[in-house]
Amino acid sequence: MSNHPGGHLIEQVLREDALPAAVRGYARDTLTLGWDERLRVHGRRRSDGGVAFGLSLPRGTILRGGDCLVVDPVKTVVVVVERPEMVLLIEPRTSQEWGLFAYHIGNRHQPLMITETGIVCPDVAGMEELLEQQRIPFVRTALAFTPAVTGAGHRP
Repeated sequence: MSNHPGGHLIEQVLREDALPAAVRGYARDTLTLGWDERLRVHGRRRSDGGVAFGLSLPRGTILRGGDCLVVDPVKTVVVVVERPEMVLLIEPRTSQEWGLFAYHIGNRHQPLMITETGIVCPDVAGMEELLEQQRIPFVRTALAFTPAVTGAGHRP
């Protein structure tokens, strides 16, 4: 981590159990971000409590809930919180439905998240129509959304 003219620059993400002993006693703050915001790992940020810092994380980094950003000058650990977002929740009943439903969503090049009981996809233009057309039952709900995989050209 280094300083730059615009404030403190954070260049690495740590998990709670990997925090150096010297920072474990620091104040805690949060940074609440939606899915798209957790993909942007360069630029200026401000924590929920008002701590300003810059991010310059390695390419391909995706911020996840529980990630810790250490802002040494103000002795603060900023913890990432995944903001719940409107999503479409599908709860397949059989293994055949799991495969078929995931196929139809993937065929639209949409990201999806797999949970213990369902498939979650973003509530974006065209998805509701696709699910209805394919007779895939779903409910609209708010959840923190982190897709299983992300590929170029596969974001909403």
